[in-house]
Amino acid sequence: MEAGGVADSLLSGACVLFTLGMFSSGLNLSWLSYGALKGDGTLIIVNSVGAMLQTLYILVYLHYCPRKRGVLLQTAALLGVLLLGFGYFWLLVPDLEARLQWLGLFCSVFTISMYLSPLADLAKVIQTKSAQHFSFSLTIATLLASASWTLYGFRLKDPYITVPNFPGIVTSFIRLWLFWKYSQKPDRNSQLLQT
Repeated sequence: MEAGGVADSLLSGACVLFTLGMFSSGLNLSWLSYGALKGDGTLIIVNSVGAMLQTLYILVYLHYCPRKRGVLLQTAALLGVLLLGFGYFWLLVPDLEARLQWLGLFCSVFTISMYLSPLADLAKVIQTKSAQHFSFSLTIATLLASASWTLYGFRLKDPYITVPNFPGIVTSFIRLWLFWKYSQKPDRNSQLLQT
């Protein structure tokens, strides 16, 4: 196997591994469609598994949720929006290249918003001088997943994969810096207990 083939295989494997470890968004079906249009096996595999996991999460949540009616209405509304989006892309955009570009843009916008969403707690973290509102493990998973997908998109020369994943790297480093800056210092009571 040539050097580029080995590197591509390792990068593809990293994308699958890190993304399966992260899955924090419901964009799997959109990225699955994008992967299917491109014929990209990595996108198809990781987002098929992600869609199955997201479905399982929803079903488990619905099973244990005390107020099912509201959740069912929200789920039905989101499915309706998803079906309208798929109908638009598959029926009203007949040109394959145009469909790929519009779907890539749609996925990119929502992926960027997913990566930027943890920064909504930024003011609270700075105000309280505590990074407890952030998940350290999710920050690491986001960094690994977004970095591997950015490299994968760069390798494929696909801006719809590269560009939306780059903010994940940036926001992960911001959160890591905040973890470092506001690291938990043991309080006075715990120091007394240790002596």
